Amino acid sequence: MRFMRIGPAGAERPVLFDGTDHFDLSGVTADIDGAFLATDPVGRVRAAGPLPRVDVTGQRVGAPVARPGAVLCIGQNYAAHAAESGAEPPAEPILFFKSPNTVVGPYDDVLVPRGSTRTDWEVELAVVIGTRARYLDSPADALTHVAGYAVTNDVSERDFQFADPGGQWGKGKSCETFNPLGPWLVTPDEVGDPQRLRLRSWVNDEPRQDSSTADMIFDVAYLLWHLSQYLVLEPGDVVNTGTPQGVALSGRFPYLAAGDTMTVEIDGLGRQHNRLAPA
Repeated sequence: MRFMRIGPAGAERPVLFDGTDHFDLSGVTADIDGAFLATDPVGRVRAAGPLPRVDVTGQRVGAPVARPGAVLCIGQNYAAHAAESGAEPPAEPILFFKSPNTVVGPYDDVLVPRGSTRTDWEVELAVVIGTRARYLDSPADALTHVAGYAVTNDVSERDFQFADPGGQWGKGKSCETFNPLGPWLVTPDEVGDPQRLRLRSWVNDEPRQDSSTADMIFDVAYLLWHLSQYLVLEPGDVVNTGTPQGVALSGRFPYLAAGDTMTVEIDGLGRQHNRLAPA
């Protein structure tokens, strides 16, 4: 199943997309949030019977998950990206956080921060947690805690991340609008193996990244198991799993500026398109 949220920011309504038509989920849940995701969302939708069709033409598409409690991010999880960043591949996952209010819709404007000179793009696979996970016994237990997968863009300001604040990643990652998410939250039964997904990005329609989640250093199951040894993953939390090579930090491409566009996509999970605007 593919879950969506449609409508103005702060007033989205839950929608099911079957690949052709959209269906109103308001009779099943008030929102696509942690409470809904923790209570067998696929089973609840199936038990609800026929759903009313809804016309979403011209309406805003919001992030497919209502404001998450946490956005956890993995750094340098593709060896080639670590290399273009000037680092050795990590021996264990690098964890940082983004403010949850960075999450915006897949077609919303992304705001270039005041004083920014090095705003960058990062296509990533997002994993959304469905059931609470703490001290998992092994990676083999991890994927049962996944509600679904989505396209995410871990937008970054590299000076804020590395230079001016002295290496405090959160300052370069938590700027306003810096995490477009969606358009869909796709359930695990439809995705299959999360390590066999092609992910790509473009800037101003010019290709930038083209890789596969098969190239991750630490796969999704390992990441969730690893994180659960240090913190509690709650329903609705979002885990950004890292980006492949091909970002501006590599020195091969210019950084973003107001007026530019970013497009990112992952096979089966949809495509985002965002315009850059001044904050």
